[in-house]
Amino acid sequence: MKLSHPKADIYAPDGSDPDIALARTTHLCVLAHQDDIEINAYPAVAECHGKADSFLTGVTVTNGAGSSRVGPFADHTDAQMQTVRAEEQREAARLGQYNLQLQLGYASADVKRAGQPDVLADLIAIFSACHPQVVYLHQPLDKHDTHVAVLLRCIEAIRALPMDQRPTKVLGVEAWRGLDWLLDDEKIALDCSKHPELAMKLMQVFASQIAGGKRYDIAALGRRQANATFHTAHATDEFTEVAWALDLTPLVTDDKLSVAEFAEARVNRLRVDVAARLAKLS
Repeated sequence: MKLSHPKADIYAPDGSDPDIALARTTHLCVLAHQDDIEINAYPAVAECHGKADSFLTGVTVTNGAGSSRVGPFADHTDAQMQTVRAEEQREAARLGQYNLQLQLGYASADVKRAGQPDVLADLIAIFSACHPQVVYLHQPLDKHDTHVAVLLRCIEAIRALPMDQRPTKVLGVEAWRGLDWLLDDEKIALDCSKHPELAMKLMQVFASQIAGGKRYDIAALGRRQANATFHTAHATDEFTEVAWALDLTPLVTDDKLSVAEFAEARVNRLRVDVAARLAKLS
């Protein structure tokens, strides 16, 4: 396996050949930052953890520069933070027993450029070398520019593949905008309750973020619990912790469907639902 960026990192925690590890992937997460998998796609980690027939491959596209930093990390340069965050991601892969962890090493500015050849080449190589049961990406209604850019680059890469080589199930996970507001028939509930001690340990691996001024561990746990409780008003809770996902599969099966049209349709359905309820009860 070859990746384009000189600072790219290829790591198989169990020492497997990376090409073999990538080929056996059953769950593929391609997200922007170190800690995005552990915070926003934890159900994929939990689904594979401890199983002999499930293999999680994590892909972190950007290099971790520009993150918030206070306390023990206040004086770290961007270069130092990149080193720290890369090692944190490796430690999370070890702790979570990932099949493979790839860190592509790109600056956010590069990822935000549509058609950037190296980013596209790496993503095409990854998507074409494995046939996962499910792929986890960011979702187009996120408010973080880098998250949305990574999603768009992933869609570009998948659409560059022949239809029979594309993933058959693609989910968009919530991050810098939750998905609880989607209509219920559009939300996919991902159970986050498995291995609760592992879930917290994985998030706390990223000390550069938590001690650096962002308590993602507390916030992620609170969101998951709130999702489970506020899902429905007239039934007991089915799960104790839930992450919401959006089915993005239509974006990889229909090249004529633009990501913008797909996203705007979700917003329009909410607008219609709100107007209809107000009209009914007024």
